[in-house]
Amino acid sequence: MTETQTPTSRTAPGIRPTLFSRPWPIAIFIIVALLLDQAVKQAVEAYLPMEEAVHVIPMLALYRVYNYGVAFSMLSGMEGWFIVGMRLIVVAFVLWLWRKTPKDRFFAHLGYAMIIAGALGNLVDRFLYGYVIDYILFYTETWSFAVFNLADAFISVGAGAIVLDEILQAKKRDR
Repeated sequence: MTETQTPTSRTAPGIRPTLFSRPWPIAIFIIVALLLDQAVKQAVEAYLPMEEAVHVIPMLALYRVYNYGVAFSMLSGMEGWFIVGMRLIVVAFVLWLWRKTPKDRFFAHLGYAMIIAGALGNLVDRFLYGYVIDYILFYTETWSFAVFNLADAFISVGAGAIVLDEILQAKKRDR
């Protein structure tokens, strides 16, 4: 079997490349997602009061806070440049994974695009303000989830898409 015919090869015969396995569609998706994330954050900054819940539906409120750490305010005591460097390493690693993943893996490529868009969205905040603007709060009477934003949602859904892709690939191999 030649290198181009290995099961994990990106160019194996019979593989149909997915939309997000190509550079231009993934770049356009990332730019649009990044612009949407930044537009929403600008609206939040302009119209949402700081640390006051604006109830949308039961269990969901808009609640503006500033996150000086990473996900769920972890590492909030760390130096800002450490967090920036860590995010850049994550983006570089996900780009490497994107390039190494076979081109027919739709959900994996979609997940990588979403993770990159979310990481860059929060990175822009870090560069512009020194913190990340968070504004989505899920809660009950006795519990509340960490406040997050659209970029965080992109990262979470992207990770879920990658997990789904792995499950689908395992089912394919079992056939």
